[in-house]
Amino acid sequence: MLDSGGRDRRAERREATRAEILDAAWELVRAEGLAGLSLRDLARRVGMQAPSLYSYFESKHAIYDAMFAQAARDYLESEARTPATGDPLSDLRAVMHTFVGFCTEDPVRYQLMFQRTIPRFEPSPETFALSIAGLERLENRLAGLGIIDPRSVDLMTALGTGITDQQISNDPGGDRWIRLVDDAMEMYFNFVTSPPIVTSTTRTKKRKT
Repeated sequence: MLDSGGRDRRAERREATRAEILDAAWELVRAEGLAGLSLRDLARRVGMQAPSLYSYFESKHAIYDAMFAQAARDYLESEARTPATGDPLSDLRAVMHTFVGFCTEDPVRYQLMFQRTIPRFEPSPETFALSIAGLERLENRLAGLGIIDPRSVDLMTALGTGITDQQISNDPGGDRWIRLVDDAMEMYFNFVTSPPIVTSTTRTKKRKT
């Protein structure tokens, strides 16, 4: 119901409560891990009984889904702030620094978005579409640099998650693997822009086709 000023204050209160629940959920999983999210503890943090949470989220997985969507939007905003200079190598380095920086600054958020940490959880189609939008932006950036081979896109994402995994697993809070981003992108750029190596095997395959 709208008030005299045209505002739906009930809907605003509901959204504010949902946001409070999500903020508390992030605090919990950062302290206890993604799988350690307890609805009882979550409800206690926001001053309600556990069953009352279902008035705002239909299940624990729905909370994870909302967190995933929030994280995906945050990444899209971060990616949008990454400048494009027109210099292919500089732009590749900037894109990778954005991705690795975003992921390593919050390992739990990275796990939710890029690893299958929660049994049987899959983001809803609407939420997953946000994740796909991030991949499409990467594809568009690479295409703008003349990199259009799907294998090259896959290699880029593999390098990003590989560096991130190494950094989070072996030097949490440090930069040992982050410092390798520039070198990794130089090797990547040289590889994807080099002409293919023709061997006797590839020549044989071409003759057969």
